Amino acid sequence: MYLSFYNMMFFSTLVMGTLLSISSVTWFGAWTGLELNLISFIPLIIINNNQYSSEAALKYFLIQALGSAIIIFSASIVLLSVNMFSMLITSALLLKMGAAPFHFWLPYIMEGLLWPQLIILMTIQKLAPIFLITHLIHLKMSSIIIIMSSLLSSIIGAIMGMNQISLRKLMAFSSINHMAWMLVSLMISDSMLIFYFSFYCLISISVMLLFHFQQSYYFNHLMSYSKMSTELKVLISASLLSLGGLPPLTGFIPKWILIQELTTSNMFIMLMVLIPSALIMLYFYLRLSLSFLSLNSTKFKMLLKQANPQKFILTSLFFYFNLFTLIIPSLFILF
Repeated sequence: MYLSFYNMMFFSTLVMGTLLSISSVTWFGAWTGLELNLISFIPLIIINNNQYSSEAALKYFLIQALGSAIIIFSASIVLLSVNMFSMLITSALLLKMGAAPFHFWLPYIMEGLLWPQLIILMTIQKLAPIFLITHLIHLKMSSIIIIMSSLLSSIIGAIMGMNQISLRKLMAFSSINHMAWMLVSLMISDSMLIFYFSFYCLISISVMLLFHFQQSYYFNHLMSYSKMSTELKVLISASLLSLGGLPPLTGFIPKWILIQELTTSNMFIMLMVLIPSALIMLYFYLRLSLSFLSLNSTKFKMLLKQANPQKFILTSLFFYFNLFTLIIPSLFILF
């Protein structure tokens, strides 16, 4: 997806729709922002002009249209039943961002997209729905649905992510698992949600950019790069392990702080589900990384610096971010 006037125009309106939803003081304004976001993302999906992107765009449109229809219907019955309103609108927002049990569409749509589009889908597209949910957390029915969704997301993301051979589906189920942590964090405070979401976005972007630069979509694509340099292998492995939350890498910081907050709030049942699911996710990241690092590297070096200086600068920045707590361990101790 090359930078052009066409792409920048729709990307700008996409961001504008997200900001409109977040800053709106009415549900009508929030719905308008979601619709602007939707109609801006569809052209960015079909820009590849192939059957896979067209199919993904159609599926994404139908799912998001269903979520929007539920939001409109819930607004029409708000005066009849507050519980029904909160249940419907919370479910619609969970559907829009792909949280369990409304996650069924996410892996299949991600399989038809390229990495630049996936970066948008897994970061910016989740921003508006999850921040709109923060306005519903005070409602009893909404809080129950959010708790159930977070538990299901952590379990489904961990179990379904095992034995995946597609990197895009692996990132999809990783996103579902991280969604559980984000839903729990919004129950603690808005600042905790922003903190966790920011770390998740930066680490996920670093992983997907590396896959994009290597044009890797399946495990065997990574394993087939026998001439890849050791430096690049370490870079990809460190990013994956940071996404899995391996201490003392950067990805462990938000999980550690959230675990402390949940312990203080006596939410031990939630921890009994979140921690084992996070360990399962970390297991198949470790398995992938160890298999990846065990490949022999030849004298030929496929360094990103030689291929593209801009790519080298980007990946270097993300690499230092993922190893931030190793470079400056005193900041890690402060938490």
